[in-house]
Amino acid sequence: MKVSAICLGQAEKLPGKSYKTGINKHPVAAAVLIDETGLVGDRICNRKYHGGPDQAVYVEGSLTLDWWAEALGRPIEPGTFGENLVIDGLDNRDVAAGDRFCLSGGVVLEATSARIPCNTFSARMGDAAFAKRYMAAARPGIYCRVLKPGTASPEEDASHVAFTGEKVPIAEMMRTFGKRLTPQDRARYLSAPIHTKLRADLEKAGS
Repeated sequence: MKVSAICLGQAEKLPGKSYKTGINKHPVAAAVLIDETGLVGDRICNRKYHGGPDQAVYVEGSLTLDWWAEALGRPIEPGTFGENLVIDGLDNRDVAAGDRFCLSGGVVLEATSARIPCNTFSARMGDAAFAKRYMAAARPGIYCRVLKPGTASPEEDASHVAFTGEKVPIAEMMRTFGKRLTPQDRARYLSAPIHTKLRADLEKAGS
């Protein structure tokens, strides 16, 4: 595996929207510094729902983007989905909470949660129904926290290291978003290093 693209976005308005967003990202050729809050130079506008330590870096797998390109009948350029990193050879469906992406330059990321599509994403794709289509496809992008900051470069090697505990697949996290879990599933989720907000919600639900 390798990092096939590193993408940054600037604040801008999408057609028909009055607010600015950083979802429209583009690949860069140079190395980028990644700290605990994400990629330095990447703009995050709505911090209520985006960014933060547990959503510091957004990853898409190249195999998933290839699937979307075939499904949509057009190329999907890096950054189209608002992702920060594209990992070559990765299928998003193979990732679970707690899995790590170790980059050869030293950066280590840990998967925490699934990307839940919103109206801004639909506007970015020029399709009001795209969020529903993305949910139905069950191939969500992956939010990660930064365990080890450093500098990442396009084309550097990457490895996918699976979490050794009970599996909470990222695709399952999207499927169960906003739904009440069984006590068994809640315990399984809480045993994994999931997003802190989801953890707090599950702990509250079980109290």
